[in-house]
Order: sequence, then structure tokens, then C-alpha cells
Amino acid sequence: MPVKHVLSALLVVVALSPSPTAQTAAGSPRTPDAIRYTVSFPAPQTHYMEVTATVPTGGRRDVELMMPVWTPGSYLVREYQRNVERVTATASGRSLLIEKSAKNRWRVTTGGASAVTVSYRVFAHEMSVRTNWVDENFALINGAPTFMTLTDGTVRPHEVVLNLPATWSTSNTGLRAMPGGAHRYVAADFDTLVDSPIVAGNAAVHEFAVDGTPHYLVNQGEGGVFDGARAAKDVEALIREQRRFWGHLPYDKYLVLNVIGQTRGGGLEHKNSTVVISGRNTTSARNAYSAFLTLVSHELFHTWNGKRLRPVELGPFDYESEALTRNLWVVEGITDYYGDLLAHRAGLITRDEYFGNMSAVIDELQTTPGRQVQSVELASYDAWIRYYRPDENSPNVSISYYAKGQVLAFLLDARIRRMTSGAKSLDDVMRAAYARYSGARGYTADQFRQIAEQVAGAPLTDFWNAAVRGTEELDYSEALATFGLRFTQRASTGRAALDVSTRNDSGRLVVTGVGLDTSAAAAGLRQDDEILAIDEVRVRADQLGRRLEQFAPGAKVTLLIARRDQLMRLMLPLGTEPGSKWDLDVDPAATEAQHARLVAWLRPPS
Repeated sequence: MPVKHVLSALLVVVALSPSPTAQTAAGSPRTPDAIRYTVSFPAPQTHYMEVTATVPTGGRRDVELMMPVWTPGSYLVREYQRNVERVTATASGRSLLIEKSAKNRWRVTTGGASAVTVSYRVFAHEMSVRTNWVDENFALINGAPTFMTLTDGTVRPHEVVLNLPATWSTSNTGLRAMPGGAHRYVAADFDTLVDSPIVAGNAAVHEFAVDGTPHYLVNQGEGGVFDGARAAKDVEALIREQRRFWGHLPYDKYLVLNVIGQTRGGGLEHKNSTVVISGRNTTSARNAYSAFLTLVSHELFHTWNGKRLRPVELGPFDYESEALTRNLWVVEGITDYYGDLLAHRAGLITRDEYFGNMSAVIDELQTTPGRQVQSVELASYDAWIRYYRPDENSPNVSISYYAKGQVLAFLLDARIRRMTSGAKSLDDVMRAAYARYSGARGYTADQFRQIAEQVAGAPLTDFWNAAVRGTEELDYSEALATFGLRFTQRASTGRAALDVSTRNDSGRLVVTGVGLDTSAAAAGLRQDDEILAIDEVRVRADQLGRRLEQFAPGAKVTLLIARRDQLMRLMLPLGTEPGSKWDLDVDPAATEAQHARLVAWLRPPS
């Protein structure tokens, strides 16, 4: 049954001002007046927020407000306005006409009023790094799904004042604090507001300094189950390693906003902060903790690569439509590569853990049929329609620009080191690209390739045509020979397998993917089928592995499935749980020169 929530109002008072080109009496440009928001949580258990503010309109007869439909760093139109309710407008206590002018726009008829108050509420109950969450314990507030702004006035200050419940004591954000009390913040413009998530509640805050710059690990939900002191020490080590890599810190403070309590959630980068979502037992399980550290490392690397060094298409942002680029493999894939590599260089994951991570990514790419259909440039360009909307056919026709981008970074790094006899590397490419293109404009796909060629001292056209723009099988031999590595075979467990991916959907065992050339596909099993029984014996969502242990590979079984509420039976032979032939390891026959290149790659001199 649906839960009935007590509805509360989210009021947003939006200050309207003269255009940014208004002049003072002396003739110099005048700073536009601020849009001011005051966010409150009178009944946070209902998952709603409330807000108020006051701002001049500049005497215009009508103004138009806009809410973004996507969040930078997460490339999917998400239609945040779907969570906005009861939009009203007033001025001096009288109601004004406000009507929708587009799916995410509202036009206010001001009647010449010197100020308007726009009121609305936002439902906030989606736990992710790009959306809003409000409950009785805390709030995660992201700018894009929360704040309306003037369609023609985003370049102006945007102020936020938080009215917290009596039981909440902390708010943390990358925004600059304003005088006048706690929980008051200001953004120089709307871009900064969208780029500065807020966590409010009762977080444990661990502060440390790197190069005299304050850093904060903000653990919301630490609660004695997450070792905050240990994590802060390791995050500091990550930041020091990233600072060593880039040569500077490009901010005056940095926050890792760590929302604890959910095992899956990922991270999202911002110019001087990141939001990550982690599990309660993260610091007590080695695999989970190393994954947390490499995730934080990835988001930190974005501070330079992605937020400042960026493709031309990713800024200035159009918050109302897609920003198509062929360079997400650089933004995300190369960041994935260095996220793991710099965590190892910082001494936080072992060489075996690093090789294990890289091996898993190579295995993912090499066992995805779509690698021969979709190039990594096209995967980047199609992120908006493919990556965030996978279906049963996705593995057959597409790839992850994260995975292939990370593998390409490994191969390109090795190639440049070999071409320059170890004098240069991909490290130098990233620093050179940052020095040239981290300003206002950004780089094109050709410009990034040209920077790589300048560092390498020779053309890389063949590599780009085959591996970046094309779909040819990747050649790992050069990289293996450069570092003295080899691929080893990880034997199959020999256990029977169904050759599909599944999920536990509230106790239902649901098929989420079927390989194109598998016995399951040949038998007619499809995505969204619910598996009910194997050989007439009920199989529950958390018991599939245990049930398959009762069969040998190749055994023919009958599946009872439900498809669109219709029961049917399918007969198919079981497969074998696969091993892997893509496990990286040091070649016992590696030469001293190869070993020296390996050491220089994994732990370069300071």
C-alpha cells in the first residue's frame, strides 16, 4: 500500500533584479541583485522541503523562471520538475498570475511589482548523488533538482539560508559562508549553486589541511560504524598524491560529503566538493573500503579533469538540453584510470589490488560484444540515450566509456612511455592539456589528440583511428611488453551457470540481461522475465546460486517463468561459470628494463 505523507510546502522566494548590464550612475556595470532562497524542513519525515526570500524585479511586467532538467556530470535528462508542486507567486501580499510556459519553466506576471515571491514544494526522496533526499535524520540537497532561477539572469549571486529542524546541528557545502549566523551561504552565480551540494543533519566532520588549504571529510551517518578518523587520514593521503600529480590545488577549500547507509550510490564531482554514498560497513570490509578509496580518488581527480579541464561542450552549461560530446572517455575513463592508479601510488591499495581492478575492467570490455559495434567516441556521444538507459540488448551493441576509456588510458600511457624511452607519459599529457585548456573554452577531440602527440613526439593517428574512433580489437602486447606484464588464465569454478544477469526485485528473481549468443537467448529467455522455478522446484531471488549448485554444467533444465503475468516453460542447457583470461600479473621473465618501467609507472619519483 502507498504511504500517505503529510504534505508541507516548499516556498522559494526568488529575487529579481535589473539585467546584468545595468549601469550605476557613474556608468560602471552594476552587480545584479541576488536571488535569495531560504530552505526549511518543518516536517522532514514527509520528505518535503520549504523555502522563502525577497528580491527586486527591476520593474519588468513579467519574468520567467527555469529549473534544470539534468545535473552536470550525470548525462541524462531527468526532468527534475516532476517533483515540483503547487507553484504560486505573490507580491506585497497579493496573488500574481504564474503559469507554466514550458515543461520546466514558469512565467510570472508581476504587474510592475518591485518584488515577487514564488512558492513551491519539492518532493525529496530519491537517494542518489544527483537528486534530493530528506528524512527525519538529514537532507542531501542538490542544486539542479531544487532551485528555480531566472532564465535570463543566472549570472548573479544566489543566496541560500537553511532553517534546520531543532534536532539538526550541521550543514556542509562548498558554497561560501555569509555573515549573519550559521547555515547561510552564497554562490557567485547559478553555475556555482548547481555545483555545490549541501548536506544538513548531524554529520561528523573531520578537518585537515594540505598546503595550508582546509579539507573536510563530512560523514553523515558515521554513527560508530564507519571509522571516520581512519578514512580522513587516507583521504588526506589521496589529496596529497593528487596535488603531487597536478602540482597545485585549484580551490580554497574542499569537502568530501560522504552519505553513509547505502551500499550502492557512487559519487559525483564538483569544483570544490564531491558527494559519495557508502555503506555502513565500508571501513570494516577490505574490498568495500578499497572501492571507497578508489571512488574518492576518482572524484578528486575530476577536480582537475572534468571540472576545469573539460571538453568544449561541457560549459557554459545549457541546463535545459543535452550537452553532446565525444570526449566522455577522457573525462570519465581516464579519470577512472588515475583514480585507481593514484590510490596505489598513495600507498592505499596494493599492487595486487590495483592489478585486480584493471583486470576486471579489461575482462568487462573484452567480454562485451558491443566493443565491436560501438566506438568509445560514439559511446561518449550517445551517453544520453544509451549509457544511463541500458536494456537487454545493450551489451550486444554498446560499451561503457568508463571501461574502454580506462583501458585506453592504460594502453596510451604505455605507448607514450615506450615512444619516449620513459621520458614522458600520460601524466605529462594530462598536465599539458590542463595548462593549455583548463580556462574558459575547453578542448575539442582533435585538440586532445594533438596534445598527446606533442608529448609523445610522434603521430598517434593509427591508435586513435583504431581504438578511439574505431572498433578494432585492442592490442595489449605493447603495454604488456613495456611493463613486463602478462595475462594469466583464471580457471573457471566449474559450476553450472544460467548465462544471464538477474536482480532481486523485492523477492522476485528478475532477468536483467541476456547475452546474444547464449543458450538462454536461444531458448527464448528475455529481459524482465521472472524466474519462478527450475525443474518444477521453486527458486527464490536470493537462492539462485545455491539452486544451480545442484546441477552439472550442460545439464538440461526446465525454467518456469512469468512474462507479463503469463506463465510459460523454457528448456535450456546450463552453461559453465566462466573464468577469465585477462588477469594481469608480472611476467616472471621480465627484464630489468621492464621492471624499471613498471616501478616508474606504479611509483614514480616525487
